[in-house]
Amino acid sequence: MGYDQKLIRSSSRVKCRKLHLAFVTTCCCLVSVTLLVGYSVSSTKLSSWLWNHAVPAAAPMAGGRIGSQNLDKRELKPVCDFADARSVVCELEGDIRIHGNSSSILFASSSPASWQMKPHPRKDDPNALSRVTQISVTSFTADGDAPRCAVSGSTPAIVFSTGGYMGNPFHDFTDVLIPLFITSFQFDGEVRFLVGDIAPWWIQKYEPILTGLSRHDIIDLNRDDVVRCFPHVIVGLRFHKEMSIDPSRTQNGLSMLDFGRFVRRSFALRRESATKLGADRDKKPRLLIIARRATRVLENVDQVARAARGLGFEVVVAEAGRKTNLTAFARLVNSCDGMMGVHGAGLANFVFLPMNTTLIQVVPLGQLDELARVDFGTPAEDMEMKYLQYGISEEESTLIERYPRDHTVFKDPTAITKQGWTARRSVYLLNQNVKIDVVRFRDVLIQALEFLRQE
Repeated sequence: MGYDQKLIRSSSRVKCRKLHLAFVTTCCCLVSVTLLVGYSVSSTKLSSWLWNHAVPAAAPMAGGRIGSQNLDKRELKPVCDFADARSVVCELEGDIRIHGNSSSILFASSSPASWQMKPHPRKDDPNALSRVTQISVTSFTADGDAPRCAVSGSTPAIVFSTGGYMGNPFHDFTDVLIPLFITSFQFDGEVRFLVGDIAPWWIQKYEPILTGLSRHDIIDLNRDDVVRCFPHVIVGLRFHKEMSIDPSRTQNGLSMLDFGRFVRRSFALRRESATKLGADRDKKPRLLIIARRATRVLENVDQVARAARGLGFEVVVAEAGRKTNLTAFARLVNSCDGMMGVHGAGLANFVFLPMNTTLIQVVPLGQLDELARVDFGTPAEDMEMKYLQYGISEEESTLIERYPRDHTVFKDPTAITKQGWTARRSVYLLNQNVKIDVVRFRDVLIQALEFLRQE
């Protein structure tokens, strides 16, 4: 597959940092654990090679980091962070050899070490990780003990998986694309992506973002049957928070604002900032209503659209599906001055909005207010957008058609929540639609207009 299109890049170039890693002074307790996988063109031969050269796994040290002693000045120890709540990331430098087809990464080291990891930033979610291929990372001490390089180069590499909940726009961004931006931006395009569990349609959909981060062809890790050698490899993606970036954890204060600019540049979106109405009452700002068709449907979307038009908005109703041309949809979103919708993955398209726009999130019943704010509210504010959250009443929920008013679903949502995420999701996310009270909602639309009139 060729995904080597070049895009215009920011004039500020972030240089690849050199790793200066300290020696490990505390010995690790060794445990006997490793998954044996195969090598060379024949996976059977690789299994035999690793079996004969298997080493005990290095146990994580205090703080969740592991490392090996340096053999000489050329050897840098691997650094792995197992302590992060969401992601495991290992950084290797030196002589690193990757055989993708067998999910095997080998690195030169004087100290034996071996561990396994799933390079996807949702380590607290077994369901997501069940769709992620496990990687075996193992050291070798002598060149003769390692598989020969079929392809070598000076470009660093990042190994990650697009498994998990691939295809859900929210998870595409929060689990893969934003963490990939955080992890790869330092290389300014001079980095190669080795991607596991990919689907061609997914790569094509997000090609503008992927080619904006790497000038090189993407390697399909699961189908790559050659040994590739790299001087610097990062296994896994760095995760900060849902749909956003923590500037204090990045080089040069990289932020969600930078991600927004990068996305607009990648998709060649023209508008950087929303329309400023000022005192001009004749200008019509554009409002996009995300119309869900499956779950959490806004059943009276036409009434809401009429109410918005009556206040002076130009209204567009749309939704992007899996087969939607994302570039065209991104341009539609970018042409708008505000976006609204019921809590759900479609709101992830706020990343295409200009700055200073307004995101309105309609939150169904089920004590979802905090979750909604974390998923979309805070990220939108991190991109310097205005954010309005509208919690519906019982009368605006279709649950009143399914349950009596004195039911636990209304009177004690906490009891449903205590039954676990599956029960909560079934009741409040999969089987609840919304009918907005347009009179009550009018104040929210007026506030959105006022934001656009502010200088």
